[in-house]
Amino acid sequence: MYSGKDPQAGIRDYDLVYFDEDTSYGAENAVIRRARELFKDLGVDVEVRNEARVHVWYEERFGVPAIPFTSTTDAIDHFAAKTCCFAVTSDEAGALTTYAPHGYDDLFARKVVPNPVLAPQAVYETKTRRWSAQWPTLTVLPWPAASSLSELPPQSGR
Repeated sequence: MYSGKDPQAGIRDYDLVYFDEDTSYGAENAVIRRARELFKDLGVDVEVRNEARVHVWYEERFGVPAIPFTSTTDAIDHFAAKTCCFAVTSDEAGALTTYAPHGYDDLFARKVVPNPVLAPQAVYETKTRRWSAQWPTLTVLPWPAASSLSELPPQSGR
């Protein structure tokens, strides 16, 4: 309740990502249907995606091609905002592990930082407009100028 709001306020969905080399639509759809059944009593939308198949549909949806990711962490490294590049994983014993390649300082400072390694500027700006409307105290850093984008490493699996 950092903002005085319900912790779920403004959250459209929860992302559940996994990595399976079977990149067929049918295999992913089977996991989506199973997750829908498992999470039906939560009262929230859980969006399930196989990160190994993002490159199959990304260009059609966002207008730029995506390279095949090599793992879920590789996919997370390509999220549109560095502030969103984090994940929590549970092993079979229930132990939690976190992944946050850019740390959590910006997240807790309510600062949204662009990550222009894959997502187009329009995707970042659409997301940040929605987030800013929901959480007006956010500081949203602008998309970098085109000249600074040329200084980024080439888009590649890590």
